[in-house]
Amino acid sequence: MESTTFIKSLFNFSKDQRTGVLVLFFVIIVFQVVYCFVDFNEPHSLTVEEKQWIAMQKDLISTKDSGYTSHYKVYPFNPNFISDEKAYRFGMTLNQIQRLRDFRKQGKFANSAKEFQRVTGVSDSVLKVMAPRFKFPDWVTNPSTSTYSKSNWKEFPKKQAIAILDINQATKEDLMKVVGIGDAISDRILKQKELLGGFVSMDQMTEIWGLSPEVIYDLNKYFVIKSNPNTKKININSASIKELGQFYYFRYPLSKNIVTYRSMNGVIKIEDLSNIKGFPLDKIKIIALYLEF
Repeated sequence: MESTTFIKSLFNFSKDQRTGVLVLFFVIIVFQVVYCFVDFNEPHSLTVEEKQWIAMQKDLISTKDSGYTSHYKVYPFNPNFISDEKAYRFGMTLNQIQRLRDFRKQGKFANSAKEFQRVTGVSDSVLKVMAPRFKFPDWVTNPSTSTYSKSNWKEFPKKQAIAILDINQATKEDLMKVVGIGDAISDRILKQKELLGGFVSMDQMTEIWGLSPEVIYDLNKYFVIKSNPNTKKININSASIKELGQFYYFRYPLSKNIVTYRSMNGVIKIEDLSNIKGFPLDKIKIIALYLEF
């Protein structure tokens, strides 16, 4: 009897206490609703290039879902130079596209459908759709045709040597001589050069939106970096967060991390860049050429 009375006494609340419990429940419910429906992530303003890429992705997804090969005539192509857009439409993943890029950067070529599958890791179903449209060079598919008898040999006029130009000295007209580069893309290349103050590596061509791997391959045949541009270098040990944020490769969060690292560790050397939080490790060699230590 005493234990029952004790338990009942635990649930006897005054009016003020009951009001407090109700208010507490109400506050908890409000916080739960806010947590579920409010996005606390920092807003990110998209660049023009990012908006264009998102728009293209929507188109890619819609055409890919509806069956790319049944809606569009696909001409035979060399899979070593397949564009990201075409690869995505066929069903290749971003990882598979990157594997092909890495393979090509080594100066290697896939010379058969099976080798293409080995390099990229595409599934049998994707390869079955792509392979019939593969067109490898004649010397790969018919090696015997590369051997000519003396009686069949014809003298062809020697091609005029192509002058190799410095990409930093190239004009719009020079760029448009490369197949695949039109008015818009040539303007984009020149604008990128202006933003950076000049290119320091031909690898920077991969950062320009709209340039396919095969066009970049041709660009590397006709253009080089003959001398480092006369760019105004940023002193990473004295520049403010605002000054660092104006550099093409840096944004506010990274600029803040650089200044924080500098204040905690002292003078930054080139070998310290990889220790800075958020620093793009794959671009260290390129970025370092724009910095002063």
